[in-house]
Amino acid sequence: MTKPKFETSDGTAENIAKLAELFPGVITEGKVNVDALRTYVGEEIFKDEAYEFTWVGKREAVREAGRPIRKTLRPCPEESKNWDTTENLYIEGGNLDVLKLLQESYLGKVKMIYIDPPYNTGNDFIYRDNFTQSREDYEDESGMYNEEGDRLFKNTETNGRFHSDWCSMMYPRLVLARNLLSNDGVIFISIDDNEVAQLRKICDEVFGESNFVTNVIWQKKFSPQNDAKYFSQNHDNILCYAKSMTDFQRHFLPPTEEQINRYQNPDNDPRGVWTSGDCSVGRVTAKDIYPITTPSARKVYPSSGRSWSFPKENMEKLIADNRIWFGENGDNVPRVKRFFSETNQGLVPISIWYHDEVGHTQSASQDLKKLFDDVAYFDYPKPVGLIRKCLQIASNKDSIILDFFSGSSTTAHAVMQLNAEDMSAGQAGGGKRKFIMVQLPEACDEKSEAAKAGYRNICEIGKERIRRAGEKIVAEKPLDRAGLDIGFRVLKLDDTNMEDVYYAAGEYTQEMLKGMASNIKSDRSDMDLLFGCLLDWGLPLSLPHTQEVIDACQTGRHGTTIHTYNDGDLIACFADNVSESVVKEIAKRQPLRVVFRDSSFTSSPEKINVEEIFKHLAPNTKVRVI
Repeated sequence: MTKPKFETSDGTAENIAKLAELFPGVITEGKVNVDALRTYVGEEIFKDEAYEFTWVGKREAVREAGRPIRKTLRPCPEESKNWDTTENLYIEGGNLDVLKLLQESYLGKVKMIYIDPPYNTGNDFIYRDNFTQSREDYEDESGMYNEEGDRLFKNTETNGRFHSDWCSMMYPRLVLARNLLSNDGVIFISIDDNEVAQLRKICDEVFGESNFVTNVIWQKKFSPQNDAKYFSQNHDNILCYAKSMTDFQRHFLPPTEEQINRYQNPDNDPRGVWTSGDCSVGRVTAKDIYPITTPSARKVYPSSGRSWSFPKENMEKLIADNRIWFGENGDNVPRVKRFFSETNQGLVPISIWYHDEVGHTQSASQDLKKLFDDVAYFDYPKPVGLIRKCLQIASNKDSIILDFFSGSSTTAHAVMQLNAEDMSAGQAGGGKRKFIMVQLPEACDEKSEAAKAGYRNICEIGKERIRRAGEKIVAEKPLDRAGLDIGFRVLKLDDTNMEDVYYAAGEYTQEMLKGMASNIKSDRSDMDLLFGCLLDWGLPLSLPHTQEVIDACQTGRHGTTIHTYNDGDLIACFADNVSESVVKEIAKRQPLRVVFRDSSFTSSPEKINVEEIFKHLAPNTKVRVI
């Protein structure tokens, strides 16, 4: 039986191992010989001087992405909605640690990420991760920490590392986010002009320049700001990067009502509504310059410097098929008819998103106020329509969507809304997208409307927004949207379930260990331990879970509780003094994995007996003891 490590992987060690597989000669005593590596890849590729983007603290930011942690996610069913059936997650905690914890369970499984990180305007707060220098040094220079050691601080321009601190905050999070993306996955990042240049360089390094998709310009305001000092800033940027451009496939967008209205049917064509386009092209090709006789008997030629778009024989076939329009009087220059029924692939998305199509900051605020009885709890939330468009372009009906700066949970709202629209449209299988929201529980200002309404932190508002939005979506079309997943499992970041002795067991003798208390913290429940095992084993956190009592009829026994995850992906038993009959019953069910508590067995011979039982009844089951 093996012992779980309950510690995130060491990314740096994994990278060294990958180099060792490719170039065994560059690893000496566990360290990379950089000069040898340069020789292997070709000196001309890696000169002493090369274009690079750097900042104060970059090396530590790079290291931080791979630095292991001993944390866990504790389930909170009482704050969840539809715990037993939902496949959505809402995770409370610092997103750097959460992203590290998700590496095993969601590696390469996330189809789309949308984030709206702090813009670093000097007025918002950014995450401080304690790794660019010591806390004492940083306090001496900037005084940004309070006595409680808050992880957020206001990054004003008077800070000598104004841009560097922001870059150090973003870099490791984007590295970890890239790991979670599927090969055909994509990330959208909202940002304003203040840090867009730095973000673009970071993303070029993390995702690769060749995987840059586009910079979307979103019209966030619909009127000029007359008190602006220079220009009224009416737009934000949304940087879009693919995990791999060779694998990424963007979807077409459904036409808007305005675009549909451009199609007419003035000649009552049985093929339906159509619009028309130019029949000529900007080139001179002698064979494609010929006269066309209109229904009014007028001969027309292409304009000077142009040719007809089709050879003469093809043009004649189009005219015979009533695909060329000469105007209502039959005397106009010919135009080719394009039928709406033949454009079912949709529209190619453009890089400018106007407010009348996706919403603006004011409409987003108003929509959120309507959900919360006309009270404003968030400044400048993103519109549901904005993220919905990202989903239409980059997600499939069953995709996993991640937002690790989730704020007011607009992304969760957009996922449920698009799923509901798919169901109402009668699409096969309906919308089954799943969301993972991650948010640090930042305290609400005591004077804020949110605090007055009883919301202690941002997470409480975000969870309530999902509840209210989901109920509203279903209420709009209850019959069409029966079965829509509007629930979420709440998980909260916390220190490891295990006592220090668990990690240092090798430093203690058996006699010393006997005198110690359990290696599991006393305040941890079976559910805490179960989800800690899911993270360690790399299982998704949203699958079905059942709990049952077995062996209850034995004399004097009250029964033993076992937890079955996803119909046998994992069976966990954390009871003390587990009987042999319970072990045999679990083994007969042929689970893929089994975990027991160390106190489940009173002696080493009992543990050996368990191993023998599984070797005989379930030889393919992996068994661990915590």
